[in-house]
Amino acid sequence: MKRFTLRALFAATAIAATGAAHAQSTVTLYGIVDTGIEYYNNPASHGAFVGMPTLTGELPSRWGLRATEKLGGGYNAFFVLESGFAVSNGALNYGGRLFGRQANLGISSPYGSLTLGRQMNMTMFALSNADVIGPSIHSMASFDGYLPNSRSDNAIGYMGVFHGFKLGATYSFGRDAAGPAGPSATNCPGQVAGNGLACRQYTLLAGYDSPQFGFALSYDAMRGGIGAMAPLTSPSDIDTHFVADGYVNYGKGKLGAGWIRRNLDTSQHMQSDIFFVGGNYALSPALSVDAQGLRYIQKSQSSSTLLIARLDYLLSKRTTVYSSVAFMLNSPLANAPVAAGGTVAMGKNQVGVMAGVQQRF
Repeated sequence: MKRFTLRALFAATAIAATGAAHAQSTVTLYGIVDTGIEYYNNPASHGAFVGMPTLTGELPSRWGLRATEKLGGGYNAFFVLESGFAVSNGALNYGGRLFGRQANLGISSPYGSLTLGRQMNMTMFALSNADVIGPSIHSMASFDGYLPNSRSDNAIGYMGVFHGFKLGATYSFGRDAAGPAGPSATNCPGQVAGNGLACRQYTLLAGYDSPQFGFALSYDAMRGGIGAMAPLTSPSDIDTHFVADGYVNYGKGKLGAGWIRRNLDTSQHMQSDIFFVGGNYALSPALSVDAQGLRYIQKSQSSSTLLIARLDYLLSKRTTVYSSVAFMLNSPLANAPVAAGGTVAMGKNQVGVMAGVQQRF
């Protein structure tokens, strides 16, 4: 009888402990599948382009795994694995990385979170609220392909939020270990013995968020490396971005505006500025409209203006259909394309249109 009682008690305790462990941890599978048909005129090859995009629709397609485990005392362990892909052909984006969007783990606490691995850096966080268009087919990526790809490999990151105020930083020992395949994979792995500058990167953030308004300031400095994709082909080369932006929420909408200053110092110096202002408004629970205007100025060389309008209609909580229209006005020495991943003949203006569908899970 005593043996039976002890065994029953042990079994009940084990079951209770297992249930408590499950209650203390969560794993989430999530993602976005987004594609459609795009059109733009005046490509570099002449004629017009009609087809499916590979980089992004309204948002880049992705799937991921996110897990959190409660450790007690306000501490949590977490990891994120997030993969980006092209719906048009099934290929992995971000330089062919399996988890090219994020691959990190860390610890969060009342004093902030510490993250190790490939992660979004502070340039991404600075733009996340004020840029109402985001990493869409028609966006500020036309002027600077790094902005929607502001992630860092081999990085240590910190983010703390205190009564609405945000403080964050990342430091990368080698900012980009894949490529060469454009701004998301530039073949700069760094971590070279005896070379403390090769492919290093640091980003800083200060900001504030509230239900009514918010602002952010960030600074991003990245170094080049031997064999890396141009223009950062030497540890002495440096590319910096400074972001200052803000937003205001009102009723059923939001207004956002900002300024991005880039300085590229290689054998020559290049300075550029992006100014943007935009807003969105919910016309009904299912229908919303976004609009944004951007001005790009490359000092002493060229300028471009991009005007974007987008309409979203929710078929359900998970499925959205949308249409985006954009106009790119280029100066004679400018060739900024209207669409992400597109081309344009030098000095030509462009019209871009996309109709797509997006499903979240």
